[in-house]
Amino acid sequence: VLTDPVVPCGQIVALHLSIPSVFFLRVLPCSFDLEATQCPDPPSYVPRTFTDNSDHMTFIQRVENLFLKSSESFLCNFAYLPFELLASDVLHRPVTMKELLSHGSIWLKRMDFVFEYPMPVIPNIVFTGGINCGKKK
Repeated sequence: VLTDPVVPCGQIVALHLSIPSVFFLRVLPCSFDLEATQCPDPPSYVPRTFTDNSDHMTFIQRVENLFLKSSESFLCNFAYLPFELLASDVLHRPVTMKELLSHGSIWLKRMDFVFEYPMPVIPNIVFTGGINCGKKK
């Protein structure tokens, strides 16, 4: 199943039918993509999305990053609760969002290290950054 993990209905169907899933995304809110794939994501070194911080942060920026990381987990657990309840009903067992997304076979990420902060990744993450780049005039 080729699906977008922002709305995990495709992943719920893939798990229910026991077929592999391929995720196609740019970025997932709340760093669920990094948590599900078990990639390291320390808030003191990896800038949060939409903060415009670089990898060379001041102490205040690192504290801000840590605060945003902790608030992300609270807000996202609340936002994705309906999907967790739906998945639990369909799969007949309690399921968390992290567990739901951890079954992805391949993650096709529409990003490139030229535009983003380099980060450690696991082997089933493939960067397809060139598809978002237009030809220069």
